[in-house]
Amino acid sequence: VQLQASGGGLVQTGGSLKLSCAASGRTISSIGIGWFRQPLGKQREFVAHINWSSEAIYYSDSAKGRFTISKDNNKNTVYLQMNSLNTEDTAVYYCAARWRWDGRFDPRQYSLWGQGTQVIVYS
Repeated sequence: VQLQASGGGLVQTGGSLKLSCAASGRTISSIGIGWFRQPLGKQREFVAHINWSSEAIYYSDSAKGRFTISKDNNKNTVYLQMNSLNTEDTAVYYCAARWRWDGRFDPRQYSLWGQGTQVIVYS
């Protein structure tokens, strides 16, 4: 397994969760890791991205101010700390790796995906 996402679960509105994405194999040579989410019946959408070799970090508008992406290069792991969760954050969350950079965060720019972890936020 080259990308292993974990940390999802059931949380009440206003609560927090921390997702992890453990990279192995060739994903270590990628430019960086992105987090995406896919609500039931909707398209997959970008959440956040971080590069392995720099401090470059990017967020979607919905994630700014509430979510924090970070990395531990020693553990080859990327994290997504999610605070102030609301029901609209309910989705399957995926991490993915990319090897080419063009400044876009379309899912098609990411060529290797983890299996996803379910986040359910209830009111």
